[in-house]
Amino acid sequence: MPYLTIRTDKPESEIGLFDGEKKLAYETWQAHRQLGATIHLKLDEIMQKQKMALQDVKGIVVFEGPGSFTGLRIGISVANGLSYGLQCPVVAATGDDWIRQGITHLDSGENDTSVTPHYGAPVHITQQKR
Repeated sequence: MPYLTIRTDKPESEIGLFDGEKKLAYETWQAHRQLGATIHLKLDEIMQKQKMALQDVKGIVVFEGPGSFTGLRIGISVANGLSYGLQCPVVAATGDDWIRQGITHLDSGENDTSVTPHYGAPVHITQQKR
């Protein structure tokens, strides 16, 4: 039962593929400002290396934060979009053991349906100039 993991809270992003808690593949790269352009390429690479299609993914674990505002938005949007398109569960997790936590939640049948980021501080939005 392949699970996809996504972490995009810092300049170095991570995508993993797990069968239960057994790591099948894991990719880390310096995404920084190119995250939006590279995340789908890295996802495609990791799936091809394992000779799998996205349709084989049975659940998604995404790191919810705290972390970079834009990085979290991109990674969580990708996770939510894939979950919706593949009709598979998505769960959010945080902390050092976020992958294990998320896989445990998926194994127990949990589904957050739609994940929202946790930035670790209030979001500061500037007032519109009139």
